[in-house]
Amino acid sequence: MATFRKDYYEILGVPRNATLEEIKQAYRRLARQYHPDVNKSPDAEEKFKEINEAYAVLSDEEKRRIYDMYGHAGLEGRGLRPEPADFTDLFADLFEDLFGFGVRTRARRAPRRGADLQTEVTLTFEEAARGVEKDVEVVRHELCPRCRGNGAEPGTGPARCPTCGGIGEVRRVSQSFLGSFVQVTTCPTCQGAGEVIATPCRECGGEGRVLTRRRLAVRIPAGVDDGMQIRIPGEGEPGENGGPPGNLYVQVKVQPHPYFRRRGDDLIVQVAINVAQAALGDRISIPTLEGEELVEVPPGTQPGHVIRLRGRGIPHLRRNGRGDLLVVVQVEVPTRLTPEQRRLFQELARTLPTGGAQKPEKGFLERLRELLSG
Repeated sequence: MATFRKDYYEILGVPRNATLEEIKQAYRRLARQYHPDVNKSPDAEEKFKEINEAYAVLSDEEKRRIYDMYGHAGLEGRGLRPEPADFTDLFADLFEDLFGFGVRTRARRAPRRGADLQTEVTLTFEEAARGVEKDVEVVRHELCPRCRGNGAEPGTGPARCPTCGGIGEVRRVSQSFLGSFVQVTTCPTCQGAGEVIATPCRECGGEGRVLTRRRLAVRIPAGVDDGMQIRIPGEGEPGENGGPPGNLYVQVKVQPHPYFRRRGDDLIVQVAINVAQAALGDRISIPTLEGEELVEVPPGTQPGHVIRLRGRGIPHLRRNGRGDLLVVVQVEVPTRLTPEQRRLFQELARTLPTGGAQKPEKGFLERLRELLSG
């Protein structure tokens, strides 16, 4: 049975067209009301988690857009689960509102999502059109193989922090006209870990992670274009304290083709014919993504004539089918004639009408634009 999940706007008590400032104000009000240090009711902690989750989504422009369109399923389907956010500044504002001064503190060992990484891959024009599997190189942190991530030299281990007693926080009581106020800050000795390492691992220096160079096989879908990004979930930097890893974004660079030009998912190629072929018609060989192919050039073909081969272009990236191949025919007029060719052209010229003024026709680019839009 599916678990019912409350609407984020309902949790914060704001309308769907609320501004970011209105969302922040609602969050401050509810956090002040349900913070477990203030509200001792049994459901306060769970309610506080709901409030934080709602704010983490609605305060992020991209996550809010996806949530508005597709709801909770849209976020989860794109790997955009609500992740722990850093509410330090908002909490500071709350305490400043209440007591007249700020508090800066961070939850001890809170799970944190790993950073996203980016790399790039260069494809030939044909690889981008057909799809391909490519190896990419990424440099990222991974668990230290010597200490297995605990940061201590093998045979030793982390010890409880003597300053905070393993809590990761230190408390200081101060007095104000409102009474005693407990200020909680991150332990300066262990930086909130609750443990200190007496003998750091000599390979990672106590970090528990080492920088590693990895090669990953990435499947590039057919139809990608220059400048696109491919998201590889979970292949970024590892998370901290049990947090999820970040993502890897692969930037696609496509090399130009000597013949083909791409317009959306359509391909454009120019071919040249001579005046005899244009006048009489012919079968000519043209390049396609699958190799050479014969096409009919009709008699009386004019310069700039376009032959459309449907379904012979670039595969559509997010749906079935392909674009078209547009063959633009150019008529080459010879600039050097042999005596025999000149004689034949002179005989032909005597049988043809002479030119004269005529109404301007649509230019090649305009005809091509109409063809593409149709």
